[in-house]
Amino acid sequence: MSAGPSPFEARVAQKWRQADGAVEAVSRDVPAETAVGLAYDSAPYVVVMASPADVEDLAVGFTVTERVAPFAAIERVSISTQPEGLLADVLLTRSAGVELAVARRRTLESRSSCGLCGVETLREAVRPIAAVGEGPKVTRAAIQRALAALEVGQALGARTRATHAAAWADAEGAVRLVREDVGRHNALDKLVGAALRAGLDPAQAFILITSRCSYEMVEKAAAAGVSILVAISAPTALAIAQAEKAGLTLVALARADGHTVFAGGHRVVPG
Repeated sequence: MSAGPSPFEARVAQKWRQADGAVEAVSRDVPAETAVGLAYDSAPYVVVMASPADVEDLAVGFTVTERVAPFAAIERVSISTQPEGLLADVLLTRSAGVELAVARRRTLESRSSCGLCGVETLREAVRPIAAVGEGPKVTRAAIQRALAALEVGQALGARTRATHAAAWADAEGAVRLVREDVGRHNALDKLVGAALRAGLDPAQAFILITSRCSYEMVEKAAAAGVSILVAISAPTALAIAQAEKAGLTLVALARADGHTVFAGGHRVVPG
């Protein structure tokens, strides 16, 4: 987790338990939630509500997974503190060979629970999904190893019990990176941004998420070039359909005792 504003705050609360009816004053660590503005070449684009850590990762990941621009087009990200929150200004280069993609236009702030706030039309909501490359094959044991490592790697979640996490694992199931956030989309964007900045190869990785698997999570994984997405919770029907269109392997209901493959089962092999 990068330096910056603390991602949690201690708050006093009154705890009551039915067993004895007693009321106890307690201190609980709760996750911080901050307005983070994303701008491109100093032009405001969207505001997301996010945990105030790893903001540069968030800006890079959002740029790629929302198809605003490819990673190669990001020259630098400047983070500044504003009275209302944090501002991430992404400077894009228009050098030869880099073409900026058409992004969904946003007109409202994006809530931490929503990946589509501010999108204006139905056509923008469900776009054609990018096809993924063949990517690695992974064993069932590798998926379970990564799940176990993800549980250990959720420092903010263990402290607050109120955040989502996303993990980047190699084909053997070794977790290379974990990012956490109050928003499931933000956690995934932070993870993608951190992985790309670290020079990790999306074509050799798979991603795990602790949240439910809606179709936007599938779209973001595909846009990042990752061919296998593993979710702890269940997928929606549209998430499965989008995974099939992208040729992406979707594994969900992934728990300590097993997992269920909903799409792209050829990449999950015994072992």
